[in-house]
Amino acid sequence: MTAAERRASGALAAIYALRMLGLFLVLPVFALQARHYPGGDDPALVGLAMGIYGLTQALLQVPLGMASDRLGRKPVILAGLALFAFGSLLAAWAPTLPWLVAGRALQGAGAISAAVTALLADLTRDQVRTKSMALVGISIALMFALSLVLAPLLVPHIGLAGLFALTAVLALAGMAVVAWVVPPEPPLPTAAGRGGLREVLANAELLRVDVGVFVLHAVQIAMWMAIPALLLETGMATAEHWKIYLPAVLASLLIMGGLLFRLERMGHFKAVYLGSIALIALVQLGFLFSLQAPSLWLAALLLCLYFVGFNTQEASQPSLASRLAEPRQRGAALGVYNTLMSLGIFAGGSLGGLVVKAWGSAGIFTVSAVLMLLWLGLAWPMKPPASSTQG
Repeated sequence: MTAAERRASGALAAIYALRMLGLFLVLPVFALQARHYPGGDDPALVGLAMGIYGLTQALLQVPLGMASDRLGRKPVILAGLALFAFGSLLAAWAPTLPWLVAGRALQGAGAISAAVTALLADLTRDQVRTKSMALVGISIALMFALSLVLAPLLVPHIGLAGLFALTAVLALAGMAVVAWVVPPEPPLPTAAGRGGLREVLANAELLRVDVGVFVLHAVQIAMWMAIPALLLETGMATAEHWKIYLPAVLASLLIMGGLLFRLERMGHFKAVYLGSIALIALVQLGFLFSLQAPSLWLAALLLCLYFVGFNTQEASQPSLASRLAEPRQRGAALGVYNTLMSLGIFAGGSLGGLVVKAWGSAGIFTVSAVLMLLWLGLAWPMKPPASSTQG
């Protein structure tokens, strides 16, 4: 990486980290704390407050991604972060659960993932793009792990409203990074040189990636409707679960960092990509097997392997999508990509609940394994960009 690429990668990863830390801090405590609001005795309303963020994200990723192709990446990112901060403040003020739903919806309306990823692609070369995207993926994984530790410690002192206020502060810090740290973006393409949504949706290789990110995040959310219960069956109290999650995430990052970039430089991008899909499928089967005799050590090992596969995909998928799209249509392409990611999160939560209700944890792991294997079959004939197959 050049100095400019390191600066761009670090700054944009920091924006992601600040935004995602704010989101993740709320997740471990939201369902319990929302019960204290007027209207919090309605599980459907609590679920809506939880999931509405993903729905508004899904609706606005494509329009804001396309807007970044026309108006520039930085203006869209700044506007999205401002909207996210306003939604966070509304959620912090919310006196009732319906107001909390409105705040969460506004948070999701700040859908900047496509614009941030497109800007990172604009500012880095193909040869180092996966490494740049991996920094973003690592920042997200670390923020998730950090939130599992911090949220239970902070909420007794500042409550859910305080967490939302902290989220607004983190979003404002992200705006400062955009304004003063992120390098200038390259010139916008002329109107005649811009790609449209129709071209993006006609690209079969991009559609493979879009389906993949949907499955990846649907399985991720669905899994977490079964994993806590499995850990409880091993004898580990809920308050101690982070002691499994955190080491698993950190160990997976070390393993991924030692293998992914080296193998990609050696020309094995496709093998790593397909191998990580297969690994996640095998993990689901491992969890299904473990239900017969829950073991804490086996659960920890499977979680570590899961995060190796998941974090590899988190680094590879946006990099692959950005290289498959022409520079003139990156915002649109990554908008579709992030829309499918948000829909996957929404589907994993809503459909995962139905699967648990009908078939329990065994149903979750069985359906997840089937989805991963179907994705593996769809991805098998993939044709990575030329830069992905060269060392």
